[in-house]
Amino acid sequence: MGNVTVIGAQWGDEGKGKVIDWLADRADVVVRFQGGNNAGHTIVVGNTEYRFSLLPSGVAQGKLSVIGNGVVVDPWSLLDEIARVQGQGLAITPQVLALADAAALVLPLHRDLDAAREARAGAGKIGTTGRGIGPAYEDKVGRRAIRFCDLGDPAALETKIERLLAHHQPLRRGLDLPEVTAEAVLSQLEEIAPRVLPFVQPSWRVLDRAAKAGQRVLFEGAQAVMLDVDHGTYPFVTSSNTVAGQAAAGSGVGPRATGYVLGIVKAYTTRVGEGPFPCELKDEIGERIGQRGAEFGTVTGRKRRCGWFDAVLVRQSVAVSGVDGVALTKLDVLDGLETLKICVGYRLGDRILDYLPAGLSDQAAVTPIYEEIEGWSQVTHKARSWRDLPAAAVKYVRRIEELIGAQIALVTTSPDRDDVIMMRDPFRG
Repeated sequence: MGNVTVIGAQWGDEGKGKVIDWLADRADVVVRFQGGNNAGHTIVVGNTEYRFSLLPSGVAQGKLSVIGNGVVVDPWSLLDEIARVQGQGLAITPQVLALADAAALVLPLHRDLDAAREARAGAGKIGTTGRGIGPAYEDKVGRRAIRFCDLGDPAALETKIERLLAHHQPLRRGLDLPEVTAEAVLSQLEEIAPRVLPFVQPSWRVLDRAAKAGQRVLFEGAQAVMLDVDHGTYPFVTSSNTVAGQAAAGSGVGPRATGYVLGIVKAYTTRVGEGPFPCELKDEIGERIGQRGAEFGTVTGRKRRCGWFDAVLVRQSVAVSGVDGVALTKLDVLDGLETLKICVGYRLGDRILDYLPAGLSDQAAVTPIYEEIEGWSQVTHKARSWRDLPAAAVKYVRRIEELIGAQIALVTTSPDRDDVIMMRDPFRG
């Protein structure tokens, strides 16, 4: 029994939360390794719905959960989330949650900067969540970030704040934002420190001990491959690496420790915010898919754009993230459609492409080449066995498998935890 890394293989919102929660039942440790509170996972357990933004999904089952060094963490948002889920009956203690001492903080000034830049960009906006994630990553790479280990060293903290503000004050003036004083930032951090420091520890040591004890680790990705800062539809991407390779760097483990890579893929395609979307449906079918799939963002509540399944996009994600197997989610949303379409290539001028080009203009200019496949009138909702699926649904799943070049390991048929058809156990590789 090995470890498993879960990543989104489209543009996010593929249903990772449910799959991670289902896998977490058989894991010992769950690790979040990138992103921030700009991502969200929804988990339904019985009649209770949990919404996680920073907390690893393992907390829903009381599993040791780690926020790794690759995550940028808004401590106020984290504490609000802890309070909210504790109100739903979950116990979040330092024995359950470990927060990496090397993780960088998202501060109020990062949120200010994010919102002001988007407002100033107008029609050229990227479509960020406005939660300060991008500016926090900029400071991390610029070696001026405040990290959680700094909260326990007040003397060094003052110097670090001065260095941080030397960069931010000119930016704030240029965006007509009021200046922030070092005293104000220090006061904010001194107030929050005693509330978060009990969770802070070297997370790599937690994972090293888990490995030596033979425990199974589930690495939980946020966003998705096509939002990766290097491999996604740049600049309409997130500010971190979302591919499976980041699980090692963002957690503090060696690359072999990340184990089986499970890519999560919807039976159709969605995207939130700006950016190219070759298979987008702006008609009644797209509206129907969105309504039946409840396609609204967990964190932002924004309506998601919907379209047909893009096999070209997913095949590319499989390649750049080393996906071993795929969990195909929300198959039941397609129930009742007479005809389905799958994108099998792109047309760009007089060329036929089997990949999504890197250039923004080319991405916007490609048009999909579709293959039509028969739909089904029967109900797949809540199916838990391959035998419960109509023949046309089985054919659809198998055709996707052929086109993306990866085995379908799981199929989900509702938001509920137990409505999963397992064809291959990711923990067994």
